[in-house]
Amino acid sequence: MENLEDIKAALPPITSCCGSEATTSNGSKPLRIDIHTHIMPARLPDLKQKYGYGGWISVQNNGDGKAKMMIDGKPFRDVECNCWQPEERIKEMAATSVDVQIISTIPVFFNYWAEPEHCADLARYLNDNIAQTCSLYPKKFVGLATLPMQSPELAVAELKRCVEELGYKGIQIGSHINSWNLDAPELEPIWTACEELDVGVFVHPWDMDNKGRMEKYWFPWLVGMPCETTVAIGSLIFGGVLERHPKLRICLAHGGGSFPYTIGRIEHGYQVRPDLCATSCKQNPLSYLGRIWTDSLVHDEDALMLLIKKMGVDKVMCGSDYPFPLGEHEPGKLIEECENLSEEDKAKLLGGNAIKFFRMDETLYRKEAN
Repeated sequence: MENLEDIKAALPPITSCCGSEATTSNGSKPLRIDIHTHIMPARLPDLKQKYGYGGWISVQNNGDGKAKMMIDGKPFRDVECNCWQPEERIKEMAATSVDVQIISTIPVFFNYWAEPEHCADLARYLNDNIAQTCSLYPKKFVGLATLPMQSPELAVAELKRCVEELGYKGIQIGSHINSWNLDAPELEPIWTACEELDVGVFVHPWDMDNKGRMEKYWFPWLVGMPCETTVAIGSLIFGGVLERHPKLRICLAHGGGSFPYTIGRIEHGYQVRPDLCATSCKQNPLSYLGRIWTDSLVHDEDALMLLIKKMGVDKVMCGSDYPFPLGEHEPGKLIEECENLSEEDKAKLLGGNAIKFFRMDETLYRKEAN
């Protein structure tokens, strides 16, 4: 196994986060780009009738700016019009100083469990809807596509359509695809296409265990989501996906889940039980620090500073989980109020890093913001 000190010495330097009073290079206010926001269409067809079986989301609109998301007649989530009306979102963005939202579907719409052709059909509908929102307000919204990941052939086709025809900058995927972890060999064509098309991949936890001991206290969201994200990135590392695809850009939701805080344990396991942990990879897990990106959604200043220390100040991006209650209600406030971050570092976290990850044209948004 590789020597731990050699691995540490090879890590990219981490920018200091303390004591600096630096400002942005041109003196303008930092762009605030929220990379973690969810959206849904204002209307959905009757998917059960269309595809001939249940399990799909339906929406009951109350007519008062609120709606209920249902699955087979059972309530899933109450939502308000900011979940589907871009004009309402823009008002709330202005109120919280957000310049741009990266918008993606609500993970329950991944539908990886469905027949592949039906999932692909719905993904196309959702992606067209997001693209329409982005075309209406190109200086406010940038879209992430959803793909029928259970069928890599269909997923690659939809990815190419979204990038080449609709101008997408990235995709959002779940933390697993049914029984596949993200190192499943079936997914290799998707990772290859993501590299070739130069898109960012935002990994969002979904389909958490909600039975038995996990039924109470909202544990699937509070505990299960961080665990799901850690299994996802652990699979990409130990499964050799990041080795085989060195240009693959991965961003993890919710501050990387538990990963930044358990990387020491993960690395130790790699060292002491290579027969279990290093069967499909050659590189030490620590070697990927400085390459993996996360959003900033940790709700705690100490956790944010540890996240930055571990992942690098160039690899953390503002993300709020708008418009849901478990998110940061004032996107970027934790970053902005952190006394141990320089103004230059805050500018990176608030927007500069997102510009790089999603290959955005900063001049388009800078002019609008200032």
